[in-house]
Amino acid sequence: MSGTKSSGHDRADDPFEEGGTSLLRQPKAVWATAGASVVAFMGIGLVDPILPSIAQGLHATNSQVSLLFTSYFLITAVAMLVTGFVSSRIGGRKTLLAGLALVVVFAALSGMSGSVGELVGFRAGWGLGNALFVSTSLAVIVGAAAGGSAAAILLYESALGLGMACGPLLGAILGDMKWRYPFFGTAVLMAIGFLAITAFLKEQPKPATKTSLLDPVKALGHGGLASAAVSAFFYNYAFFTVLAFTPFVLNMSPYRSGGVFFAWGVLLAVFSVIVAPRLQHRFGSLKVLAASLLLLAADLLVLGYGDHTTAIVCTVASGAFIGLNNTVFTELALGVSDAPRPVASAGYNFVRWFAAAAAPFLAPKIEEWTDIHIPFVIAAAAAAAGAAVVTLRRRALTLDAEEPEPQHAMEDGVAVFAD
Repeated sequence: MSGTKSSGHDRADDPFEEGGTSLLRQPKAVWATAGASVVAFMGIGLVDPILPSIAQGLHATNSQVSLLFTSYFLITAVAMLVTGFVSSRIGGRKTLLAGLALVVVFAALSGMSGSVGELVGFRAGWGLGNALFVSTSLAVIVGAAAGGSAAAILLYESALGLGMACGPLLGAILGDMKWRYPFFGTAVLMAIGFLAITAFLKEQPKPATKTSLLDPVKALGHGGLASAAVSAFFYNYAFFTVLAFTPFVLNMSPYRSGGVFFAWGVLLAVFSVIVAPRLQHRFGSLKVLAASLLLLAADLLVLGYGDHTTAIVCTVASGAFIGLNNTVFTELALGVSDAPRPVASAGYNFVRWFAAAAAPFLAPKIEEWTDIHIPFVIAAAAAAAGAAVVTLRRRALTLDAEEPEPQHAMEDGVAVFAD
């Protein structure tokens, strides 16, 4: 692994210029892929504002409706072992189109569900399609972008933030009319993305080395990568307690809930793309990560025990810490080990997405067994545990010259993606 500083550091002064090339001057193929990426990330938070409406419409309990996240991310976790295997054999373009096609089909079927069981099952199919698409999209953007890989990664991070911010807003606008409409809306937008990629994106060269199904698991034998994955596992439990359980606690109309999570997503995007690189440049990645995880833990405790207004403020504020964590964890996973980055990031994602599947199911169950405060106490403890892993395993997590080299952030395979 080379020892130059990351793209995040290089773009600290002007994040919208790379090598004299504006971030906005990109080929149509890049914009088509980035646009579809926005919609793909929108699908993660799309159901947030309408969870209570879905529960009411399908006569389901909170814990049953939370399985929409569990099935989605459980399949996503397992799919991490498959996406690199697939894309290294059929190419990035075909993998993107296969993922988009699956999302279109299963998002439409989700909107036609007659029971919560059907909806949970269709969300699982949606998760497979989204995994195939999102895990390949960064590689495609990097390969097709003008201005260097740092500009491409920034564009991808921007798409992630925009999607996470706009998903709840779209869910609120369409879900206020009927809870089924956000699913149909996603299917239409992804169909447009399918057509755009078909028209503008040419197939890129396949990687010289094919990825096996077990390569990501073997990569976790590296102490640094394993430490990053374990810390991210704890962090993701806290993250998805906020995303999947807080809407039930706030108990607001779709519009108001959508507004709260839109503000949350805006903070996530700003801190991920703009603030995180500057803090890393000044304090170092591991210090930023440990501090951000502890601040997230404190925020969750206040959220759990505060009044309704405090809960809203803390929900929005958590977006800032989540944005910081997403950026630093991504760089750690991509650069801490000697394994090829697609393989390392696949193994990392395989571990951390299991927490994203567990939190939405366990949080409402814990509330049923105890009270409404305890799910947030456990989420705060998980975030603190993530910080402890970073601190105790600091030596294993320290990269050569601090950060990974930007041009190696993705090499024809599986990207690290955040939520």
